[in-house]
Amino acid sequence: MLQIEDTIVSLAIIEKKFSCDLKACKGSCCRYGDTGAPLTAEEAATLERIWPELWPYLRPEGIRAIEAQGTSLKDIEGELVTPLVNNEECAFAVMVDGIFRCGIETAFNADAVDFRKPLSCHLFPVRVRQYSSFKAVNYEEWAICRPGVTAGVKQNSPLWAYLKEPLVRAFGKEWYDKLRWSAEEYSKNNVSPKRQ
Repeated sequence: MLQIEDTIVSLAIIEKKFSCDLKACKGSCCRYGDTGAPLTAEEAATLERIWPELWPYLRPEGIRAIEAQGTSLKDIEGELVTPLVNNEECAFAVMVDGIFRCGIETAFNADAVDFRKPLSCHLFPVRVRQYSSFKAVNYEEWAICRPGVTAGVKQNSPLWAYLKEPLVRAFGKEWYDKLRWSAEEYSKNNVSPKRQ
């Protein structure tokens, strides 16, 4: 493990290679999981606010699911998540050329809303969990993401570099620069980097 500021970062973040391969995985992260995408309270409020602008970018079944369940709900652990369609794909997911994509991000790219997508989605396959005195930053290795691992190895794309934009969004540029430095030192020395 590596400590940067108030985060404990799994060494897998700097050891693993990764690059999404949507043609191979078909956007399965929008489709499979125990619950919807994790949300912060602020993100849940944002989804409620922008909901009217999202309608034109969502599938009818997604709209029906959101109308029935709300733009967010609590899962069995009491965590805020996005609603699902038939307990499967995210209600905000859309299908484009046979690939599940984020309808929120589609609306964002069309300048219809000012919110790109939940941070948990942007960071995936990295997950952040808040504890009382620190945040744990872990890599979640799912079978549905094997094409991303294969592509990452082929492209020699480190997970920490591939996820630069969402990691900066989550923790800031200074934090990310410390992660980059640690990853480069670790790569050179193949030893655990010192605390930052």
